[in-house]
Amino acid sequence: MISAADDPDLKLTPYWWEAAPLMETQAVDIPGQADVGIVGAGYAGLSAALTLARAGRSVVVFDSQRAGEGASSRNGGICSGNVKMPFGQMIQTMGFDRAMAVYGEGVAARESLAQFIEEEEIDCSFEYVGRFTGANSARDYDRMGREADALNKQFNLGAEMVPRSKQHRELGTDFYHGGQTRPDIAGVHPGLLHHGLLERAETAGVTIIAETPVTGIRRDGNEFELATPLGGLKARDVVVATNGYTGSTTPWLQRRLIPIPSQIIATDPLPAETLSRLMPKRRMCGDTRNLYNYYRPSPDGTRIVFGGRRGADTDDPRRKCTHLLDNLVEIFPELAGIKVSHSWWGYTGYSFDFLPHLTIHDGIHYATAFCGSGVVWAPWIGRKAALSILGDSEAETAFTTFEFRGHPLYWGKPWFLPAVIAWYGIKDRFGAGRI
Repeated sequence: MISAADDPDLKLTPYWWEAAPLMETQAVDIPGQADVGIVGAGYAGLSAALTLARAGRSVVVFDSQRAGEGASSRNGGICSGNVKMPFGQMIQTMGFDRAMAVYGEGVAARESLAQFIEEEEIDCSFEYVGRFTGANSARDYDRMGREADALNKQFNLGAEMVPRSKQHRELGTDFYHGGQTRPDIAGVHPGLLHHGLLERAETAGVTIIAETPVTGIRRDGNEFELATPLGGLKARDVVVATNGYTGSTTPWLQRRLIPIPSQIIATDPLPAETLSRLMPKRRMCGDTRNLYNYYRPSPDGTRIVFGGRRGADTDDPRRKCTHLLDNLVEIFPELAGIKVSHSWWGYTGYSFDFLPHLTIHDGIHYATAFCGSGVVWAPWIGRKAALSILGDSEAETAFTTFEFRGHPLYWGKPWFLPAVIAWYGIKDRFGAGRI
């Protein structure tokens, strides 16, 4: 029997592109002047552009790929707006008030995304289905319970703990030691969300110039010059929103951002009764491994879209497929032998403190470091960057208050990543989860 990874019918492109194919790049002349130049046409860059254009600013957005070809159309479509540091640990690390500000902003950012999609009438399968996070050990379950109590006390999130004895009401598996549910987490079709954002930005008058890398940004008095192979642009303000696809054009940012691969597979359509048995609540799902998995039903409820950190040590999407499929079958053994229709991957962007950042350095606004939760954080931070340029009081955010630090031994290439992945794998084998 041929393995799923060797199947000649396996598509090495995102499943999301089936319903939301990337828009073909149109030839556009670069205007000589604009109020704002933006680097990156993903969620963050387009959210900044839309906000600025609707405020009357002329805006040009560049992208080295097709618009949305990076993480914005490659992610899992889970609208969490979380940060990687548990709430209790954050209180200990930075104090109660700052921890409240960070987690409170996550609540606001999720609500903002939902409001935006509703008001703009973007048809992208957005739905509050909730999330189930499986505990990979009894110790993780206990820690998640304490975290749920703290979050409910401060934010009334409605988090509940589900013991192992009742786990099947959430997932048809015995793999976890119980888990936690959060009703405030939604799912979305990420490709259709980007389509809607792109269309509204263009309608607002934003100029999108795709497949055109910015090769240099130079300050010239009160303006910036953005150089590209097709010509230059002068702009009063610049927003850099490249996240995991940041390169040597912005060395200051490159030294502070860690590009980490994330990979996803989509199964072939499953029988309706199988999906109802395995994922009866149709929730977004995750777990507490260090090399964690995140997964969900497809928006049409026909297949499982399964992602994770395993496979980050290779750029081969077929090898990544093998790693992920092994994890999927580990959780749902009855899926052994299932065919996979799509396998793809892309880069997330992490900061060394595991927090998003909105930073102004040498006059440039950097909206970045979404740490694997960019569906919520990228539009939020991108909009905040635009409001900062506009001088709007609503630009205030907790993520301007943290120093955006690099590391003296890091220059943009994560040479340490294989060792970290190996170490996380060891921790997972011994049940030392990340919660």
